[in-house]
Amino acid sequence: MPRDGNPTRERILRAAERLMTDQGYSATSVDQVIAAAASSKGAFFHHFSSKTDLAVHLMRRYVAGDLAQLDAGLTATAHLTDPAARVVAFLRYYEDGADHLMTEQSGCLYATVLAEREFTGSEMNDEIARTARTWRDAVAGLLRPALGGRRDIDVEALADHLYTTFEGGFILCRTYADPSAMRAQLRIHRQLVEALLGS
Repeated sequence: MPRDGNPTRERILRAAERLMTDQGYSATSVDQVIAAAASSKGAFFHHFSSKTDLAVHLMRRYVAGDLAQLDAGLTATAHLTDPAARVVAFLRYYEDGADHLMTEQSGCLYATVLAEREFTGSEMNDEIARTARTWRDAVAGLLRPALGGRRDIDVEALADHLYTTFEGGFILCRTYADPSAMRAQLRIHRQLVEALLGS
């Protein structure tokens, strides 16, 4: 995740992300965030005007980190000239990083925000949608040349399937109390795409 150079602010954001991802926005109080960050009310309100303001800044930080992950996958595979090989390598990049991802976080902040009625139709919802579309457009951009213009495959829906695999992976990890479920789901997604590319 990007950092702004202010250790107190970063500590508060990290604590808030962990708490809100684990127990939801509504169930997380400012006092809990302050305690988890080993901070103070004065420090909290120096950086954030309210709990909602904290959530907005947290979402911006999370989105920046998410898009950085997309860029990392694109950059790591940019040297591959064969479109099909690049798609597979791109998906493997996230599969190979799944265990590390699950040591860093237990769930997705997007799901937390989208579950809150307070944010329905809000700027944060719009930001999540923009981010999901950015992933969709990038993945579809890799898939189209690899699929050779096939008309029987909805390329955008297939691109969105990576997003839903991540979200479903988080749910399965919690359901089974098994962080390796994320890697397993990303592996299956890659294998399904490989099958489509080879068919």
